[in-house]
Amino acid sequence: MPQVRAGSVDHYYEWIIDGHDNPGVEKPVLVFVHGWAGSSRYWRSTAQALKERFDCLLYDMRGFGRSQLTVRDRAMILSRGYQLSTFADDLAELLDALGLSQRVYLNAHSMGASVAVFFLNRYRDRVERAILTCNGIFEYDQAAFEAFYRFGRYVVMFRPQWLVQIPLAPRVFMSRFLHQPIPAAERRSFLQDFLDADFDIALGTIFTSVSKEATEVMPMEFQQLAMPTLLVSGEFDKITPANLGEKAAALNPLIQYCVIARTGHFPMLEDSETYLQAVTSFLSQSP
Repeated sequence: MPQVRAGSVDHYYEWIIDGHDNPGVEKPVLVFVHGWAGSSRYWRSTAQALKERFDCLLYDMRGFGRSQLTVRDRAMILSRGYQLSTFADDLAELLDALGLSQRVYLNAHSMGASVAVFFLNRYRDRVERAILTCNGIFEYDQAAFEAFYRFGRYVVMFRPQWLVQIPLAPRVFMSRFLHQPIPAAERRSFLQDFLDADFDIALGTIFTSVSKEATEVMPMEFQQLAMPTLLVSGEFDKITPANLGEKAAALNPLIQYCVIARTGHFPMLEDSETYLQAVTSFLSQSP
């Protein structure tokens, strides 16, 4: 299992490439960032569709997927906290560790797209173009946020591994995220990633990604984006409703906005053809 050290964590990564053995040398690099309690696995089909033009780099963020914390370094790593900007720093270190000094392209999803926004502003000289999928600007609602925290804590605490063995569990687990069905193997992988996510990091990032501070900071971060950016929403996304993406896109003339009809929180899987058309068109635009 390929891993590289970044932010004191051994991060899992993989290349999806086509036609050569030198990733990052002969083609531009497109980096994929996954969302909360997920892993890079759900980006594989999108990367496969784009590998003729890009060398696609997938990785699992700290504490998620196959980038788990070791007992030896756990206390030190957790002391860094759970601010999304620290995950952006991890990505910068990962690119350095892989020797990628050139400007890359970025495609990030959900909470990973929030991490990407911080990365785009702190390391703007490292990015050519960016795609943010299912992200946006939340408005602060104290009662709603506190209810979300209570529910989130319960969900993170109750994650028995045997849950994945129940035949209908993956379907039930993914029902809130989807408007159209996705393959059963994808649903099962999502549930397994959720069960494998580090408890402290999964819980901590709930409080940092959905918070009063985030509602104040993220609009300013979107305003500061300095490279062409495509923001993609799913029409029926219940996690990050499309109107929140529209609000974020309206903050910056460099952000193009696109809604994928009849999809939820995973338009890249629910309607891959339409999603790829939007992404390919954006990536093909002249500087």
